[in-house]
Amino acid sequence: MGIFKRNPFGHILFLKKFLIRFLGLVTHARYKRFNKLEIEGSEVIRNLPDKNVLFVSNHQTYFADVVAMFHVFNASLKGRDDSIKGIQYLWQPKLNIYYIAAAETMNKNLLTKIMAYVGSISVERTWRAEGKDVNRQVKMSDISSIGKALADGWVITFPQGTTTPWKPLRKGTAHIIKKYQPLVVPVVIDGFRRSFDKKGLRIKKKGILQSMVIKEPLEIDYENESFEAIIEKLEYAIEQHPSFLKVIPQEELLALEEENKLRKFRNTN
Repeated sequence: MGIFKRNPFGHILFLKKFLIRFLGLVTHARYKRFNKLEIEGSEVIRNLPDKNVLFVSNHQTYFADVVAMFHVFNASLKGRDDSIKGIQYLWQPKLNIYYIAAAETMNKNLLTKIMAYVGSISVERTWRAEGKDVNRQVKMSDISSIGKALADGWVITFPQGTTTPWKPLRKGTAHIIKKYQPLVVPVVIDGFRRSFDKKGLRIKKKGILQSMVIKEPLEIDYENESFEAIIEKLEYAIEQHPSFLKVIPQEELLALEEENKLRKFRNTN
């Protein structure tokens, strides 16, 4: 095997390691110099098992969120305490980190295909396709791919399936949790939609305080808790339950909505 050793998805690990190093090098300043990433929970990462861990997070951009997690997770494993100081932590990165993403997004161009090689589990969305609402069955091969990734390592998922805040969580996440019984780790992020464009590729504004809070794993009764109960538990954990709207100032919500409208306008030009 040697240099051509592959992961369960057929990706050459040496090439994957090179891509993680390269992408980490070119993106590090986006969280360390142009903007500041405040981290909480590095010790949680270090105490996790090597496999069957599902990270569940709110979502703010297509790519900046998950790239930041690759930085934080690897830095934490290399002994950094709530910091991504010094890019050396990516010299020997954890190669069994995966993230769930829409297949149509990951197949758009060369950059997204490179991002997919780094660790995407590309799935077919059942509710949205090519900008239109759809209603189609879940592909069992997609569920199997997620199970394969969990058996090999860590998986990151954004169960709202959109970068728009306060949207309901997709029940498919609860099905995955009950079927594969992973350790579920909530992650709450903020500041990414203010500092990046919607895709998370272009820096929209500098000097923004970004944050990532990694919480302790959830206690879940895999056998007896209903899908609805698990979804509600996840909504509270990633701070996207509707009740959180009651404690957010109205002016902040209005400002966020205006920002989303401007972003949509820019994306159509």
